[in-house]
Amino acid sequence: MDIRPLHRWDLSADEAIELQRVLAGRVVVDRPLESCDLIAGADISYNLRSSTVYAGVVVLRTADLGVVERKGVVAESPFPYIPGLLSFREAPVVLQAFARIEHRPDAVMCDGQGLAHPRRFGLACHIGLWLDLPCFGCAKSRLTGRFGELGPEAGARTPLRDRGEVVGSVVRTKKRTNPVFVSPGHKIDLESAVRLTLATCKGYRIPEPTRQAHLYVNELRRGEGAL
Repeated sequence: MDIRPLHRWDLSADEAIELQRVLAGRVVVDRPLESCDLIAGADISYNLRSSTVYAGVVVLRTADLGVVERKGVVAESPFPYIPGLLSFREAPVVLQAFARIEHRPDAVMCDGQGLAHPRRFGLACHIGLWLDLPCFGCAKSRLTGRFGELGPEAGARTPLRDRGEVVGSVVRTKKRTNPVFVSPGHKIDLESAVRLTLATCKGYRIPEPTRQAHLYVNELRRGEGAL
C-alpha cells in the first residue's frame, strides 16, 4: 500500500497532545460503509519497558473470513509508553506493516480505541487518517465513558457515553462473555462499525480480523511468524 505522510513522529508529549486535538477535528465518523469485501485487522504487542514493538496486519475476505495475506514488522519505537498517547508509540510500526500489504482493504479494524478516547483521537482515528480508509476500534477494555446494562445474548449492545456524547458501543459478541468496546475511527459511522464487528465473529469473543492479527503478532514475538 502507498501511504502519504500525515505528520512527523519526533514529537514531545505536549506536542503530541496538541496534534491530537488538531487531528481530531479532521476525523469523519458519520459516514455509513456501503460495502466491504476485504477487511484488515491490526494488532500490536510490546513490553512497557522495551522500545521494541511487534505489529501485524491480516487481511481477510468478509465473505468467508478466509485470510488473504498477512504482514508484520518488528521495529523500535522512539515514543515512550504514555497513557492517552499510545498511538504515537504504536501507529508508526503498524503503518510500516500496512505499507507491506498488497491488497488494499475496504475497512480496517484496530485492536484499540477510536472516538472512545479522552481527546476523541484513539489509535483507529490516527491509523484511519494516515491510511485515508474506513477504520474503527474494537477494544477488549474500556478507556473512557460509561454504559448501562447489557443483555447476556450475543449481539446485545448499549451506548458508550462520555461527557454526554455517544463515543461508541458496548457489544456482546458471544453469549455470556465479556463485551468488546467498538468506536468509529475515521470514514465510518458507529452503526457500520458494530455491524462489521458482529459480521466478522466466528464463535470467539474477539472478531476474526483482530483475533487473527493477535495470533500473528504472538507468532512474531516467539520468532515463528514470517514477516
